[in-house]
Amino acid sequence: MKSPKAATAAECLALEQLPNVGPAMAADLRLLGIHAPQGLQGRDGLQLYRALCAATGQRQDPCVLDTLLAIVDFMDGAPPAPWWAYTPRRKAMVGQLRD
Repeated sequence: MKSPKAATAAECLALEQLPNVGPAMAADLRLLGIHAPQGLQGRDGLQLYRALCAATGQRQDPCVLDTLLAIVDFMDGAPPAPWWAYTPRRKAMVGQLRD
């Protein structure tokens, strides 16, 4: 059964309740050792992206970074937003993706 999406960080109890997160992204978060939404609070989306690339041995799609930025912001108190709302922010970081 599909988890309903949380409207606030306080009501988010499972990774799958995060806006923009489905089973595959939840599995990626678990691979990084994040098993509860609260584990995203205060984290850096770019660092999580780099860790995921390292853990999987391949460069992830840039939209994954958009999603990580969105869910970290959400858990830090921002209202839910679609991942593509973070594309401009990610594109501003593009120089930081090369290392």
